[in-house]
Amino acid sequence: MGPKSVPLPAPIHPIPSPVADTPTTSPAPATGGPTPVPATGQSERVDPTLYLHPATLARLGSLELRAKMIVEGVMSGAHRSPYQGQSVEFAQHRQYVAGDDLRHLDWKVYGRSDKLYLKQYQQETNLDLVVLVDASGSMQYGSRLFSDAAATGASTGPSGQNNWRKIDHATALAAALSYVTLRQGDRVGLYTFADGILGGVERSSSQGSWRRIVRALAQAPVDGRADFARVFDQALGKLNNKCLLVVISDFFTDTNILEAGWARAKHRGHDAIAFQVLDQSETDFAFKDPAPFEGLEGEGRLRIDPRALRPAYLEAMAEHTRALDRGLRRVGFDLHRLSTHDWLGPPLAAYAARRESLLKRSKMG
Repeated sequence: MGPKSVPLPAPIHPIPSPVADTPTTSPAPATGGPTPVPATGQSERVDPTLYLHPATLARLGSLELRAKMIVEGVMSGAHRSPYQGQSVEFAQHRQYVAGDDLRHLDWKVYGRSDKLYLKQYQQETNLDLVVLVDASGSMQYGSRLFSDAAATGASTGPSGQNNWRKIDHATALAAALSYVTLRQGDRVGLYTFADGILGGVERSSSQGSWRRIVRALAQAPVDGRADFARVFDQALGKLNNKCLLVVISDFFTDTNILEAGWARAKHRGHDAIAFQVLDQSETDFAFKDPAPFEGLEGEGRLRIDPRALRPAYLEAMAEHTRALDRGLRRVGFDLHRLSTHDWLGPPLAAYAARRESLLKRSKMG
């Protein structure tokens, strides 16, 4: 009996494709259009604690997620806006111009100088967090047992798969970030994507939003190729205010396309964090026996000797991650890597602490 064919994520030039020891569950085919979250059905039966244990939620309560850039919001909150208006914190004076609202005149200054000046204030606004989760075919890969990773110890996921896929880890991360954001009184929304935006959850400050996000991700089709250029086009077109964008993906694509997308987001005034989710097998490539390897995004099947390929693979993977780092740094955004074989709590807490330290240093500078 010959070696079994095993799925692997989509190859990215020049990186050889990572592989798996066990097959992943084939997802439902993508519909090609937006997929709204159903009001009833399987997604309503998904237990969010599959991905976030209540004890983990309690620990997340002490974390804070703040935008690095000044953001515009739609409600009064804890984030300073660049837009001047009437609020509690005085910002500066501006000389009166015909047509200005006389209610904002500073009569004390007029009494001292016989000149007309307006009071200006800093508005305090909410942070809008928008999470974009990659649901392309490569995200169905996973070599860890679901029962080992799930918060409740369940043996299978909502779609019946017995492996903890990258999309499952992304779901847990999206739920954690949403939970932290909602505890701050801020709004959070979600988009899933592959070759375009597939569906999502509208931005809301409702405490139940994180549950809706988990359910939307649990029922999202995981299939097709990721088209980041189109996804950035569509996502940015949906945002009419400045937001904190969190993109969760394995980023198996051309880093030049990614950098162009980050630059467009920066140009429009958004802040962004990129979370790269990888399986341990993809980073270690510790496979031993020659076997057919099959792409999860329609690349076909190739028989390889992984031991002979490993040095070149690791070098190519390292160069790809360095290029991803460089692209984000040039734009001024943050990158953080997560392994599906690690628990979310410690790396997320460490990342929040590092981000807070960077923000403090930037303010002091």
